[in-house]
Amino acid sequence: MTRQVICMKWGDRYGPDYVNRLYGMVRRNITGDLHFVCLTDDRDGIRPEVVCHDCPTVDIPEPQCNWGWRKVSLFAPTVADLTGDVLFIDLDVVITGSLDTFFEHALGEPFVVMINPTQPGRKIGNTSIYRFTVGANPNVLSKLLADGPSMIEEHRNSQTFISRTIEQIAFWPEAWCASFKVQCLPPFPQRLWQTAKVPDDTRIVIFPGKPDPDEAAAGRWPAPWHKRWYKTLRPTPWVQQHWQS
Repeated sequence: MTRQVICMKWGDRYGPDYVNRLYGMVRRNITGDLHFVCLTDDRDGIRPEVVCHDCPTVDIPEPQCNWGWRKVSLFAPTVADLTGDVLFIDLDVVITGSLDTFFEHALGEPFVVMINPTQPGRKIGNTSIYRFTVGANPNVLSKLLADGPSMIEEHRNSQTFISRTIEQIAFWPEAWCASFKVQCLPPFPQRLWQTAKVPDDTRIVIFPGKPDPDEAAAGRWPAPWHKRWYKTLRPTPWVQQHWQS
């Protein structure tokens, strides 16, 4: 069976190196055949193993049309050259273990997602990594396009909108996915002398906001001057170890 993985890259925050590193991490952590797709507005520099397609847009107001809301386009009836189950992964992640189980858990479920660690108990997913069945939930995109301004006003972000719109939602085991800042980075002031660690059985670490993986590896946390006293971290060798093309 061929495993299908998709990512998206638009704008200039992340360069082609992020796509190339993501492909490398996925390839090392998936057994068997792999079909890796990137939806992008700039194919320059992306390694040849990645199948590139144009990045779809969503017809909602700016600037939200270029924020995470753009990922809702994946709920269209057709997506690139894909059919069946597909694993979506954000660019700003570090894969630390096997991804095979992400294709095996909750088989038959049309949408399986990471539990959002910042909203425990609310059944809100974090869409940094999720598995979806192409064309299974077209109402998600159609609802956003029908009344984008109201949906944006009603929901704090796209992943909350997705979680509250999909009728049938399942979650990965909590141990598989970790947020770098929530579950890996020691609290202040311990982070001044302790290095971030990967929790047991974690297969993927997500990096919402800042720092990005390259910044965490180097021990940098970009922040306004008045927040730098607590937004600090030590260099994180395991990030650099796994975050390779």
